[in-house]
Amino acid sequence: MMIADLVDGEDFRQRLVALGIDIPPGASPQACACAVRAAQPVDGLPEVVAGLCCDGVTLLPEVRRAVEFILEP
Repeated sequence: MMIADLVDGEDFRQRLVALGIDIPPGASPQACACAVRAAQPVDGLPEVVAGLCCDGVTLLPEVRRAVEFILEP
């Protein structure tokens, strides 16, 4: 049996807040992504994104879209 790490919107927000980004409680994943883009550059962001995109991590669809938005040029 494989156990995956499921990342929902609140978990995503908490990971970004841990990087020092000011994101209010209850913010949507899209709002989190907008806050990240506004705060660039963010120390540690590449490592957080890499951790979210690795094997064994399952992102809810709205979190996946938010990560893709962060990665857009």
